Amino acid sequence: MLACVRKFLGIRAGLIRLILGSMLGGILSLTALLPEIPTGLNILLDIAYAAAIVFVSFGRTNIKSYIKRVAVYFAVSFFFCGIMIFVYTAFRPKGMAIFNDVVYFDISPVLLIILTLICYYILRLIRRLTKGDISKSVCEVTVESGGRSATFSAVSDTGCSVREPFSSSYVIIAEKSLLKGIVLDESKMRVIPFDSLGGKGLLKGYKPDRATVNGIDRDVYIGVCENVIKSEIKAIAPYEITK
Repeated sequence: MLACVRKFLGIRAGLIRLILGSMLGGILSLTALLPEIPTGLNILLDIAYAAAIVFVSFGRTNIKSYIKRVAVYFAVSFFFCGIMIFVYTAFRPKGMAIFNDVVYFDISPVLLIILTLICYYILRLIRRLTKGDISKSVCEVTVESGGRSATFSAVSDTGCSVREPFSSSYVIIAEKSLLKGIVLDESKMRVIPFDSLGGKGLLKGYKPDRATVNGIDRDVYIGVCENVIKSEIKAIAPYEITK
């Protein structure tokens, strides 16, 4: 569920954090062993548990993004819970129980490992057959200019093809807030036309001293905008430079 939230929101969170969040979720799921909890208290505990799991898994952020993360985590949980309730009520599988809002499976560790491996390889096969979803993914961009650097996430979008008109270099579009502390050289500024941000217009583009995408050096311009990109990830990179 945490991996789904990370993918859906494009959050930069390492595997160690997800493992710690999963471990915390496993510990908190032991409430299934407690006597039945009143509904009102159960709801408050669910909110507190979700907030704690999201914080451990994804780290600190502003309050608006944090609330969004918790809400998406709840949405994924509700989706999972709906499937489990359907299975439970329709088939009454042996060894399955739902208590204190926790789904419990009484199965052997060996069977759990075998089923996990089967699901993993089925998903790998599906990904290979469909060649994955390349329309949108998340990449890491590092920009260096004026002796300072900034690192941020960007959506890799096949629909973004903004280029600097004279050099034909691709343009990474980023909100100005991502570039705080970086000195942008006005002598290297170019006015770049765009039509991929929900309309047409002109964009200020800057040539950084160095730019990397997923650790690979790229010859790009940084197009700076303000209050245009509304999603949690405040930058867009052309797919061609993220391959």
